[in-house]
Amino acid sequence: MERLPEAVEGEADLDELLSAPSQALVDLMRRLEGDIMILGIGGKMGSTLGGAAVRAIAEAGVRKQVFGVSRFSDSSIREGLEARGIKTLSCDLLNRDSVRQLPHVANIIYMVGRKFGTAGSEHLTWATNVLVPDNVCHHFPESRWVAFSTGCVYPLVSAESGGCTESMPTDALGEYAQSSLGRERVFDYWSRTAGIPVCLVRLNYAVDLHYGVLYDVGSRVAQGEPVDLAVSHFNVIWQGDAACQALLCLEHCSSPPEILNVTGPETVSVRFVAETFARYFGTEARFTGEKTGALMYLSNAARATSMFGYPRVPLLTMIRWQAAWIQQGGRSWGKPTHYGVVDGKF
Repeated sequence: MERLPEAVEGEADLDELLSAPSQALVDLMRRLEGDIMILGIGGKMGSTLGGAAVRAIAEAGVRKQVFGVSRFSDSSIREGLEARGIKTLSCDLLNRDSVRQLPHVANIIYMVGRKFGTAGSEHLTWATNVLVPDNVCHHFPESRWVAFSTGCVYPLVSAESGGCTESMPTDALGEYAQSSLGRERVFDYWSRTAGIPVCLVRLNYAVDLHYGVLYDVGSRVAQGEPVDLAVSHFNVIWQGDAACQALLCLEHCSSPPEILNVTGPETVSVRFVAETFARYFGTEARFTGEKTGALMYLSNAARATSMFGYPRVPLLTMIRWQAAWIQQGGRSWGKPTHYGVVDGKF
């Protein structure tokens, strides 16, 4: 991705930008031994990550297969992945007998997780976030793992803190965060007892133009609705950059597990973002709920930035693209991030 456009004109252009591999990822594919399997590829970010892997392999001029595993309740998702060159496999990862049917692959990206809808269905969230890792580690004890986690395992901190570093002790609030920490603990157990190399990727928040915290803020400004400042800051990274960084983590797996925050390097002000959108829309941003001393989920990405460089798509470009997308009536997934939730209830 050498030159970024002023705006993203439509779905095809957006897909091209999201799945564009970095040069570092292309170089990795020349060094990496073995195929790649993405467990939980049916989520919002799976297609981007799988597409980036396929394109990087092609640009590297090497032969590797990318497998994508999900239940695939939506057949259109499966068809789209197959069109990219991803070999899809249907599997209920909660069923150990079903997991046993999966082929053994050297490199695994683990994207399985359940967050929204936890309240009232805590049993399913815990089963998804804790039992599935045990099932798959039992089947793939000789693989290298990059497992997605969340910054919600950290304590709430102030905007002035600079965000939680990887050395910050965890303090998971609520059933989702606790079960996410449980997922990490299961990978930690298998890594230490079976010697499995693992990298735990604590992500928040990845965005594309269909959804994300920038869409949430920008759409409120566009509709003349007040933006809540009770949670005054957040982290954000372009989904394509997050996907490339996650794949690059295949070279940073260890036993005990490596832990890495993947997000943008800035602590981003909600007020600043809303006022920037307002200038694009030719309107005035309205606010509510501002308070002092607020605590929120914030991560420090200094380590990832030192390893992988500054993200290819900077914050102001993401805001500009998002503003144009909203103005042209671009499609939304209709899935709010709930970035303002700080009580652990999702």
